[in-house]
This record gives sequence, C-alpha cells and structure tokens, in this order.
Amino acid sequence: MLPPVPDSPRHPAPTDPPTTETRTVRGRSANDVVRGRQHLTRDEVHRLIRAARDNRQGQRDALMLRLAFEHGLRVSELVGLRWSAVDLVHHELRVTRAKGSLDGTHPLQGDTVRALKRYQRDSGRSAGLVFVSERGAPISADGFRRLLHRLSERVLGVKWHPHALRHACGVHLINQGVDLRTVQQYLGHANIQNTVAYTALTGRPFERLSF
Repeated sequence: MLPPVPDSPRHPAPTDPPTTETRTVRGRSANDVVRGRQHLTRDEVHRLIRAARDNRQGQRDALMLRLAFEHGLRVSELVGLRWSAVDLVHHELRVTRAKGSLDGTHPLQGDTVRALKRYQRDSGRSAGLVFVSERGAPISADGFRRLLHRLSERVLGVKWHPHALRHACGVHLINQGVDLRTVQQYLGHANIQNTVAYTALTGRPFERLSF
C-alpha cells in the first residue's frame, strides 16, 4: 500500500461545506421560554395539588407536592423523606438538606398534619420512607419528575420541573414579608446570596417606588 500523499499547497485538501445549525440559548429549553420564569406561583401549586388527587395514587401525589412546596424540598430530599423525621405529635418536620445546605426543623401546617395522618392510616405504614410505590419500592427522583411533568402539562399547559416547587416556596415567603435571614434558615442556604436571589423574582424590593 502506498503511503498517503501529503497535501500540496497548490492542491489543498477539500474542506467540508459549511453547515447550518439551529442553536438555542444555553441552559434554556422551549418550556423555559414558554414559562418565562423559574418558579411556580402559590395558586399554581394549589391547582396541581387539587388535580393530583385524581391520580391513581392521588393521596400520595398530592401530599408530595404539598410538602415540596411548603418546606422548599429538593426532589432528592422529598423522595428520601422518612417517617422518623415526621413528628405528628408536636407538628414538626425535621428536614435533612442535600448539597451542603443546612438541616432544620419546620412547623407543619394543620392541613398538612391532617393529610399526613390520613396517608399514614390509609397506607398502614409509619416507618421507613414516607413515599413509596404501590409495591412498596422507593420512588426515584426521576419518577417524581415524570409525575410533575405529566401533571403540570395537563393542568398548566407546560412542563414544570421539581425545583420550581422549591423556588415557589422562597418567592412565596418573600412575598409574605418574611425577612431574608429567616428565609435563608428555612431553605437551608449556607450562603445568604442564594436567598437574596429570590428577591429578584418578586416585586417586593420595589413596592414603595412610585412613578
């Protein structure tokens, strides 16, 4: 076999024809553009909770959405929640945070306590993971993502990701006038700059301005 002939300056090797690429903004999907924001509103969350009750595992699904929103849980924190962290006597939830965030203890709302008690009674389970499948297997983070994708697309017309529930919690607290340090502790932020970012998602810093 003859060795390859090197390219000659007088006879350059042909180059591939230019291609046309369709680019999207890095980190943003079509759903991001349609939503126009990264957080759900309180009313949207409640619409999802009500709609989730019609699911095959409606009691469980609605409760997962409620806890994720009310306690600003990441999806990994939600699916990893255990009954040992739920105190139905003193109405408290011990939140074990992921990603280097700070753990904390939250008060449980009255409606949430009643929902937890019903779910515990109807499921016949009070130990181990709080949320499991019909066969008793753990629910994966991807499983909850798919659940929320289907539900939000049906109810709100666009797919939402689980982290939007955590963002919804932070935005709601700030809109309620809760101070930044308290929001920081509630969400487990080690750095308050992560909490400050939520103020940009609300109109509260500018509410005293007039034009």
